[in-house]
Amino acid sequence: MYERFYGLRERPFSLTPDPSYLYPSRVHKEALSHLRYGIEGQAGFIVITGEIGCGKTTMLQTVLRAIDKKTSIARLMNTMLDARELIEAIMLDFGLEPRPDSSKPYLLRDLARFLVDQRNAGRLSLLVIDEAQNLSVTALEEVRMLSNLETEKSKLIHIVLVGQPNLRDLLARPELEQLRQRVTVSYHLDPLKADDTYAYINHRLKHASVGPPLTFSRAVTDIVHQHSRGVARMINVIADAILLYGYGADKHVIDEDLAREVIVELGLGEGQPPSGDDDDTPEPVTVPALSDAAASHGRVGSEPPPAPAAVLTTAPPVAAPRPLALSEPARPLARAEGQLQPVRRTPPPNTYRYVLADPPPVQKSAVAQWWEKFRRSAFGIPRPAAGSLDS
Repeated sequence: MYERFYGLRERPFSLTPDPSYLYPSRVHKEALSHLRYGIEGQAGFIVITGEIGCGKTTMLQTVLRAIDKKTSIARLMNTMLDARELIEAIMLDFGLEPRPDSSKPYLLRDLARFLVDQRNAGRLSLLVIDEAQNLSVTALEEVRMLSNLETEKSKLIHIVLVGQPNLRDLLARPELEQLRQRVTVSYHLDPLKADDTYAYINHRLKHASVGPPLTFSRAVTDIVHQHSRGVARMINVIADAILLYGYGADKHVIDEDLAREVIVELGLGEGQPPSGDDDDTPEPVTVPALSDAAASHGRVGSEPPPAPAAVLTTAPPVAAPRPLALSEPARPLARAEGQLQPVRRTPPPNTYRYVLADPPPVQKSAVAQWWEKFRRSAFGIPRPAAGSLDS
């Protein structure tokens, strides 16, 4: 791809969440602080929300990677589960093997024993549910019931809910009032501002460079920000496409024209991408033949009517050069009562139509004519054909 062309060791705008590329913007710093405070302070429920593709997963992986080894983590990514399946998924992620024939009370008992054993070993149990907006009300109530597993001094499990903005609407429902009261840390991740978009793009380019880093100008990043709305995933999509198109066009400097072209190609800007079948050559125009009445209108003597105008798609054959004579200007055609007929109008000055005419006869003097007759009779030269220059 374009990595070697731009001096990069890897693609800087890959859609795979990579904590090493996390740009510490103001909103990301605040979100990280809330997460760390909730986990280290052993709070109740922690709720982190944000728009689709705003970097929630990358931020979450950054926090989980920094947690010490004294914490047992169960992280759920697939949340299209009912209440029983949710419990089984939590147990599997903690390393337990739930028996398929076990009833729900037995599953909860086995999970509670595991959490108690972890606390006795001085370990913290953390449950992280990503895409929590897909959970049903019943499943969320089951999660709340898990938070009731506690000792006299602390909870046996701490729960982090991460999801899209509609997770907040889901938690605001009256039947989830008890769960909502247990949320102690909550933060909403906003999209990046224009300044952050500029810093975010060049931060990732610098991190992936093996030499002097490639940079996007502020004008280019403003175009990216306008069409990505500051959403990190869309920024990655557009910036990656810009590098790919720049590589194809052999451009080492990314300019605004290239960025706008990519926006159109991705279908994010106004208009459609240019088609490769566009041809500036006009299509041939067929002009209807003149009727007898229209053809005879405006004739002078036996002069033929002007030929209908047409667009030539190929060059006409070139005739042999002949002398030129001036004639009257050509009259344009106009449509009247459904017919084409000549329009009489005064032509602009110095406008003429050139037509081919026969050359005038060459006049010889009397002496030249007598000498020609004597030469032909004396030497037996035949007379030239009529119309030639020697006749």
